Amino acid sequence: MNTLSYKTVSANKATASKEWVLVDADGQTLGRLASKIAKLIRGKHKPNFTPHVDCGDNVVVINAEKIILTGKKWTDKSYIRHTGYPGGQRSLTATEMFEKDPTRLVEKAVKGMLPKNILGSALFRNLYVYAGTEHKHDAQSPKAINLNDLK
Repeated sequence: MNTLSYKTVSANKATASKEWVLVDADGQTLGRLASKIAKLIRGKHKPNFTPHVDCGDNVVVINAEKIILTGKKWTDKSYIRHTGYPGGQRSLTATEMFEKDPTRLVEKAVKGMLPKNILGSALFRNLYVYAGTEHKHDAQSPKAINLNDLK
């Protein structure tokens, strides 16, 4: 029994192995892309996943302007917000939001798949979305991965 270890290893901030990952959103469907990115940010693909710790990767998403929405979602999908004043409910369609800033579609989709607490806010800061192919994280040398290979 000396060789086997039956202890559950719980990751913490010091022992978490965070990496930089580059994801190309060209031709990807928004929801499927966002769920895989959320899994990478959360760290659920790692064997030492711990639910209450930020043990996920830093994700850089490029080509956010080339995402795909299926069906009639470009016109029918609406993003609703409220100003805080009476009668202050505002809504945008996916097309209107895409014209203003294409990165916000990806950010909102991923943020909705993260926990709704302080940990979720901290995890969301590990996401960097860019509309074109250029990004400013070359110094971190992110590793390009293909999302179609992930489960």
